[in-house]
Order: sequence, then structure tokens, then C-alpha cells
Amino acid sequence: MAPGILVEEHSAPIDPAPIKLRDNNNAPKSIFPDGIRTSGQHPPLYDQLRPYSEFPKHISGPTVWTREEYVNNPEKWVHPFTEDEIQELSDEADAFIASGTPLEGISKANFPLSKTLSTVLARLREDLLNGKGFILFKRFPAGEWSPLKTSVAYMGLGTHLGYFVSQNGRGHVLGHVKDVGDDPTQIHTVRIYRTTARQFFHADDSDIVGLLCVHRAQEGGESDIVSIHSVWNTLQKEHPDVAELLTKPIWYYDRKGEVSDGQQEWTRQPVVYIEKKGSKERLYCKYDPYYVRSLTRFSDKGIIPPLSDEQKHAMQVLEDTCNRLALHMVLEVGDIQFLSNAHLLHARTEYKDFAPPAPRRHLLRLWLATPESEGGWALPMPDSDEKKRGGIQVNDTPPRAPLDAE
Repeated sequence: MAPGILVEEHSAPIDPAPIKLRDNNNAPKSIFPDGIRTSGQHPPLYDQLRPYSEFPKHISGPTVWTREEYVNNPEKWVHPFTEDEIQELSDEADAFIASGTPLEGISKANFPLSKTLSTVLARLREDLLNGKGFILFKRFPAGEWSPLKTSVAYMGLGTHLGYFVSQNGRGHVLGHVKDVGDDPTQIHTVRIYRTTARQFFHADDSDIVGLLCVHRAQEGGESDIVSIHSVWNTLQKEHPDVAELLTKPIWYYDRKGEVSDGQQEWTRQPVVYIEKKGSKERLYCKYDPYYVRSLTRFSDKGIIPPLSDEQKHAMQVLEDTCNRLALHMVLEVGDIQFLSNAHLLHARTEYKDFAPPAPRRHLLRLWLATPESEGGWALPMPDSDEKKRGGIQVNDTPPRAPLDAE
């Protein structure tokens, strides 16, 4: 069924003409220190979306895995930093700080690593993109270094996996997952990572997400991850109607006010895609239920269609299936979790912080982009080959790397 017919079925507003992309790879260095601007959120290229009949009925390969393969085999997915690796990160962080370069200007070029550690990270990047899609580093000295040195070493490590992108309308390229007192019931304006509320299974607006644990919660705040390809196989067996609904571009995603001039307050897209024709044509997922549920301020006025009962059912089936198949893990202080956002979904349990003056749960977050020409997935998006594809960019808001939550 053609995307245009789907729009007519729901009496949806006409999508605006695609906005011509700016030259984001040659952005003014007076605003963007590394000369690269985050591309931001875009609707898909509707003429490149595939009908359900072209989606696989079964997926195989290294991106398909089960919890049982890993739950008692940490050696398959945990990498404790060696003393030599920690010393190398320490030395490079000290050198970067001494150079006076702003943290927003850190890059693979000015945070060089030895062949040994570079090889480890290259192998990890390949596994994140085309393998199981996750890794847990341990023994990062987050409790021993200053906030600045911790941030430099962490971001420097990340530049060897991808290009960091802005995570919100403030331009934060170093994010802070921490309760700042926002009301999680106000989902049309509040980003849930700034609260203690549960985060349901979702993918972020980047190719890779990194989380470094600086402080743990008193209880909760634990991580669950799942292979979307395993989920897809399960849906094909148990709920093929749900699988089909997820492929249709009838899902509206809230931008929560983080919009540039000329953009709509939402995007319309499917939950699952197939890569562009002529590529590996793998199934890709882009989903966050909070962003789908938060648009009642528009649907109540008839501007966009409300969620149908079938969509609500599909969302519940998807969440339940993810929960059933997920691998559970607990991040300790000094752990770094890197995940694929292409073929994994992740979730977080609700949590409770220690009473003051104990520090609140605090994770440093990176969103990393891997453009198509550098091994990234061939997405049916207008910015598929942008270096900093995805992310959230509002006009020319400059990148910022605050050392704590704001």
C-alpha cells in the first residue's frame, strides 16, 4: 500500500515539502568548533519507504540474539579496561585539556589513540553496527578523575566510534541523565531522561548511544536491552498484524518544541523501516512511545489523527514482547554501555535516589552518528550520509558540553 493512501485513510495533514539540507559538514567554526553541524530530525523520504510485502518474514545473522546467549556469559559482552588502556586515556585527556581546545571541539584527530586501543574500538564499532549491537566497558575511573577529565576521556573515546551529535534544543553534545525535578507526567514538554520515571523500550535519535555511570541510584534505574530483529521474528510468529502496522508511515512523533524555523512540531513515519534499495536492506527501528503519546495537544484539535485502538494495541504488544526477550543489566560506577540504536531498543526501570547530601544517580550520555559512507546503515532519510546525521538541532544553536545537568 502506498504511503499516500495511508495518509488519506487517516485524513492527515499534508506533509510539507522537504527542506533542502544545509551544508552541515562545512558549518562555521565560529559556532561549531569542529566545523560540523548536527543535521537534526527529519521526516523520512516517503518514496523510499517499503511496503510490508517487502519486509522479511524471518531475520537471521549476528544481529539476532537472545538473552540466554549472554546472561551467564559476560566474557561475550563485557570489556574491563586494562591498566594500560586507562593510562592511555588519562594521558590523552591531560594532553587535550592542556591544549586549551574547547570540549565541544574534541575529535578523533585531536584525541589520538594507540594502535592497540584503536583496534579494540574499531572492532567494537563493527560489532555495534553489524553484530550484536552492545558492549559494556568496566573500570573507567569515573570516581577518581575530575568532572572535566572524565568528560574529556569519555568524549574522546566516543569520537573513535562516531561523530557526537546534539541531544536537545540546547545543543548539548554531552548529556546528563539525571533527575532535575521535571514532572514526568508532562510528556509533551519534558524529556524523561531528566526524571526518575521509567523509560519504556525506545531508540534514541542517533546511531549509537553511550552511557557512563558516574553515580548509582539507591534503587532501580537498571537497564534492559533487546534485539529488534529477535522481536521482529517473534512478532511475525505471534502478532503479524502488529508487525505490519509498525511498517506503515502513520505514526506521528513529537518534536516537543525542539524545532527549527520552518519545521512542523512533529514528524510522520513508520516504526520500522528497510534500508535503501541496493544496500544490505536490513530492518531498522526508530521508536519512542513517549514521543508518540505526547501529541494529544494536536490530535485533540483535529490537526493530526489520534492514536487508533490498533496502534495502542501494537504499542502494548511491542513493549510486552521487548520485556519478555530483554537482557537485563546493572550499571555500576565506572561502567560504560554503548548500544546500537539501529537494531536494538533499550529501556530503564524507574528509580529512587539516595537522600541528600548523597549524589543523585548520574549518567553521562553520548549520541554518536555513523554516516552511510563510513559504514553506517543506509537509511531512507535525507541526511543518511551527513557526518552528524540525526540528533536534535534547533537553528544554529551552538554545541555545548556542560559538566553537569542544566
